[in-house]
Amino acid sequence: MIRILLNGCNGKMGQTITKACELNENFKIVAGIDPSSKYNNAYPVYSNAWDVAETADIIIDFSHPSALEGLLEYAVAKKLPIVIATTGLGEKHKKAIEEASKSIPVLLSANTSLGVNLLIDLVRRATKILGDNFDIEIVEKHHNQKIDSPSGTALAIADAVNSVLDNKMKYVYDRHSTMQKRTRDEIGIHSVRGGTITGEHTVIFAGIDEIIEIKHTAISKSLFAAGALRAAQFLHDKGPGFYRMEDIFAE
Repeated sequence: MIRILLNGCNGKMGQTITKACELNENFKIVAGIDPSSKYNNAYPVYSNAWDVAETADIIIDFSHPSALEGLLEYAVAKKLPIVIATTGLGEKHKKAIEEASKSIPVLLSANTSLGVNLLIDLVRRATKILGDNFDIEIVEKHHNQKIDSPSGTALAIADAVNSVLDNKMKYVYDRHSTMQKRTRDEIGIHSVRGGTITGEHTVIFAGIDEIIEIKHTAISKSLFAAGALRAAQFLHDKGPGFYRMEDIFAE
């Protein structure tokens, strides 16, 4: 059994993971971290990681970028692997993650859905074949409570495309401010926010007289919890290093 310390346990994803662990005998949440105490969890919840008394095997983080650096310091001090699924991270966070990965196993994923990560793999393959002759646009849709835009997943898709194209592409998020036609070195990224959309990502390859679309639609948040637990299972016995969801497919 893998013992989990869940950061952001009282958020929507934290509660989804809590329910998933209740149904899976291979995992147990021994403690949570969250400034909110609005839920009566079956495990103790602390507002600060350093107050946690329970012994964990791994940390799963679905919280806020502002909490990440302190959590990484705790993980390194306790020699705990960490799955980071928090979105909206900046360059300073990525540098902190890179530094922590020298001491502990770190898996970073903007989207823990196995389907989304398969989509990213398919997009890489499509870009190798189509990239020089097709315009590439990414459309992401999420619920009206999502704060960051574009989504971390949309940026991860764009980065995957760009890596295939020698990182020569520029990201264009808004076209209304410039009156000019699209250039060949653009990847358009478009965000839609509304209702209770769990998550949808479409990659459009637009060529001459043909269009190819690769799309993933999330129906509920439970698929992200399943992916996070799969990531925890993968990571908990790994050595120090930086890992991504795609490394799970390689095993």
